[in-house]
Amino acid sequence: MKPRILIGSVIRQSPSILELFLQSLTKLDCPFADIHYIFADDNTDNSSSNLLNRFAEDFPNAASIISCNPQELDSGYRRDETTHYWDNSSIWKVAEYKNGIIQHCLHLGYDALFFVDSDLLLHPKTLQILWDTDKQIVSEIFWTKWQPTSLPLPQVWLNDEYSFIEQTEQEVLTEEQKKVSQFVFLSKLRIPGLYEVGGLGACTLIRRTALEKGVHFGKIKNLSFWGEDRHFCIRAAALGIDLYVDTHVPAFHIYRDSDLEPARKWVQEYDETNLSSESRLPGSNLPDTLITKPRITLTMVVHNEAGSRLADILGELKHFIDHAVIIDDGSTDDTAELCKEVLKGTPLHVIKNETPHFPDELSLRRQQWNETLSVNPEWILNLDADEMFESKFWMQLHEMLSSATGDVACFRLYDMWSNTHYREDQFWRSHFTYRPFLIRFNPRFNYKWSDRSFHCGRFPANIFEQPSFISNYRLKHWGWATPEIRQKKYERYKKLDPEAKYGWKEQYESILDPNPRLVAWNN
Repeated sequence: MKPRILIGSVIRQSPSILELFLQSLTKLDCPFADIHYIFADDNTDNSSSNLLNRFAEDFPNAASIISCNPQELDSGYRRDETTHYWDNSSIWKVAEYKNGIIQHCLHLGYDALFFVDSDLLLHPKTLQILWDTDKQIVSEIFWTKWQPTSLPLPQVWLNDEYSFIEQTEQEVLTEEQKKVSQFVFLSKLRIPGLYEVGGLGACTLIRRTALEKGVHFGKIKNLSFWGEDRHFCIRAAALGIDLYVDTHVPAFHIYRDSDLEPARKWVQEYDETNLSSESRLPGSNLPDTLITKPRITLTMVVHNEAGSRLADILGELKHFIDHAVIIDDGSTDDTAELCKEVLKGTPLHVIKNETPHFPDELSLRRQQWNETLSVNPEWILNLDADEMFESKFWMQLHEMLSSATGDVACFRLYDMWSNTHYREDQFWRSHFTYRPFLIRFNPRFNYKWSDRSFHCGRFPANIFEQPSFISNYRLKHWGWATPEIRQKKYERYKKLDPEAKYGWKEQYESILDPNPRLVAWNN
């Protein structure tokens, strides 16, 4: 027997937006279910009410309309080209209507309730995809510029009122760590998938099992958070119900009248191309949000890194890589165990050299290369244990690789001399040059290595025979960031290359300069 799903909406909307919304509902592809509709008509524009009535006439046995008292809300809600404005009485009046729809759903025995706001346009596969997740509460994502000049943000969040920062109890994060955490979460939502979240709303499928447990939109009296959706989500969590967001078929949010023309183009795009849920889809207010996810293999050489920044670096990387190949080059601490712990859940290939191979860097890099190829990589991200991309890089990584016309991606590396400053003088100018850190492996290409045993490069020497491209996203190199590190590096270089055969003697000597020229890192 087909499940019975009730689509519900509390509506106060302009006719031009409402017309597109109702058309979107009629295009939902739902052969798996019997669909009914219930609308709370809170419109102050008779033309909008007439649109709802015509919709009900077109679906005489499937659509019903609840008449509201819009005068009570006339002063409590308005919208303009900047944002939407609500007062508390308006919010909780809407919550009452939503709770009434929940009772209607339970009383008539529906299997699920799909709440959707009337300024959203839905991809035809939306309801099918949400139902197939088999989750008690799940939303389809959409992105909105809440202010005209702001970046598009999703209608889902991780915790509190609208936070994108993953943080455990009593954990204290630096501002940089908070930025990284936020970018990690937002970047993840660009990738088609199903993700657990802490808050959601506006485009949500709720199974009967959740409704019977008591989820609803009523105010929690000892909670000051704004908005009925937040009270709904906190109540759901208290009842032991996890919340999820799907990101395969983002909705389009007509947040402003100026969004109408882009909205019509969005509808036209999927009408003309007849896209399936597995295809590239029109992407809400964020162009090209959905992209085919390239496979990224991290490769890294580590040595006695247990007390370094490695845990933070791997903790960031794990959200964006599909495989990791780690060469533990003769560590005498628990570096290998640290890698396994931080990358738990990520396919990981660890090779442990009993004695360090670094004195012959060419041999070590060739070993690293061959072990990386053994896992059949697509894109190879080659980072040292003291290198970290700036946070905003991760927001664009998959989109950049999906549209890349070259096979070798080059970036600028900044030698950090402290937590806040990098060095820039005649000897330290690495950030003036773009270098390869990320390449697409081509099994038909004949890769050849340099014959230099030191400073041989982390990739084969002839990779630039392939097409390359540059990116303006930057890397921080923490390998010089403290006096202790610089002293050890100086001694190592003097030992491994005493005649500066493979390096630059003046640069070696400048490592211990007590007053180098430093420049502040600008985020």
